Amino acid sequence: MFDAPVARCIICPRQLLDHETGRYLCTLCEQRIDRDLAALAGPAGLYARLCLRIQPGCRGDGPAVSGTPGRELPGGEPLNLTANGGIVSDLETWVRDWATYGLATIGTGGRLQHRIDQAVATLRLNLPRAVYRHPALDDFGKEITQARARAEAIINGEQEPRRIAVQCGCGAVSKVTLDTDGFTCRGCRTEYGHTEALSLPMAARAAA
Repeated sequence: MFDAPVARCIICPRQLLDHETGRYLCTLCEQRIDRDLAALAGPAGLYARLCLRIQPGCRGDGPAVSGTPGRELPGGEPLNLTANGGIVSDLETWVRDWATYGLATIGTGGRLQHRIDQAVATLRLNLPRAVYRHPALDDFGKEITQARARAEAIINGEQEPRRIAVQCGCGAVSKVTLDTDGFTCRGCRTEYGHTEALSLPMAARAAA
């Protein structure tokens, strides 16, 4: 007889313990995602602090796109993250997705800081149920972790690691950094470790 496949967390992928039966994520990954979400919201959260990088005193109500004193920020990355279409829209996209699973309540709109606080609140509230019901929590977790890392890098004055587009054998393109631990291809679900990921052909070169 064949042994039953071992249930593993779809992110780490740590073997799930007996009390984690039926979950997509292990408890540790759930807790990390919750911490990353919490770090983004609130008057002292990463989003509000990013807004202050654009215009001191904006209180996170939304970035000013003109008349901002001081030197121009390279690449406009803080503006890209804080404007409509940045972190706020990414979170609201997940809220709408979770709502189709009965796992979230769509927000009522308002200022950008209010919208991000609403989105984070509903995602955190429903995360304990989502770990049993939403099969794409690996993608969700990676996006939240990346959003927090990008925000912290800007606030701390660090340069974000360069992201390189690589192509899996199935044709799907993923972006990695030189210090990536690995990734799972979205196209065929093949798992790549650090060495394998950096050995893949660059997307532009492969497509040529």
